[in-house]
Amino acid sequence: PDSISVCSEPADFTELKGSHDSFSFYIDEASPVGPEQPETVQNFVSVFGTVAKKLMRKWLATQTMNFTSQLGAGIRYFDLRISTKPRDPDNELYFAHGLFSAKVKEGLEEINAFLADHPKEVVFLDFNHFYGMQKYHHEKLVQMLKDTYGNKMCPAIFAHEVSLQYLWEKEHQVLVFYHSPVALEVPFLWPGQMMPAPWANTTDPEKLIQFLQASITERRKKGSFFISQVVLTPKASTVVKGVASGLRETITERALPAMMQWVRTQKPGESGVNIITADFVELGDFISTVIKLNYALDEGEDDTT
Repeated sequence: PDSISVCSEPADFTELKGSHDSFSFYIDEASPVGPEQPETVQNFVSVFGTVAKKLMRKWLATQTMNFTSQLGAGIRYFDLRISTKPRDPDNELYFAHGLFSAKVKEGLEEINAFLADHPKEVVFLDFNHFYGMQKYHHEKLVQMLKDTYGNKMCPAIFAHEVSLQYLWEKEHQVLVFYHSPVALEVPFLWPGQMMPAPWANTTDPEKLIQFLQASITERRKKGSFFISQVVLTPKASTVVKGVASGLRETITERALPAMMQWVRTQKPGESGVNIITADFVELGDFISTVIKLNYALDEGEDDTT
């Protein structure tokens, strides 16, 4: 399914579907704990070992579909978090969320294979967290992006100048957002502030919806893209209560009806939603619902950012 509505005006990216912690479909239980984890988690794993990691995985994996499956389903925005691995002799870069996931190079190549087969599709890659990375690691990642995507990457310009027609004419298919000062030194890296993603940090669906609505109200009308994270975040007490069940069963599935009701009532545009991300994007009718939001523009909307 198409993920973006095509309009006659510039900046016609109206409503994109995205996945939260997009890479977490694969989390390696044999890997060490990520360097961003607090000492309490590190100590927990050091005492309970593999059992602790299996329990962690139930709460760290927010997706079940790999990149190819997500793309095939219509996901076009990817939330990416990158880390080095302690004492890794190969000095590789990995996706990471508490535990380590796949190698970054493999994930980028998987996405590129889809783009090669679908030359009019466009993806947003949002590199928003970096762990244990020095300058040379960033240089390595930038080179990896060059080698993988080359001229498919759109140089950073004003957000309101980006339209599908513009990208098709230039044969660009990838917008890379990079939440690091490194972005200022590389023409094809869009600064992180052009992809704000306010985080509710709550387990309460009502508080989440209030936060999402307030964030949209305060959203700058020009100059950037904007993410609405329809995501609930477990507290330590939540994890303890549902330790064997995991995030999907304990929180996401139970809260899904309320969250989806909010999504259905949204409108795309400068004063509305732009990119919506969720956990377990295959649940319910998340993807089809977001696609339908684009049709509002065909019904008289003149607000197309």
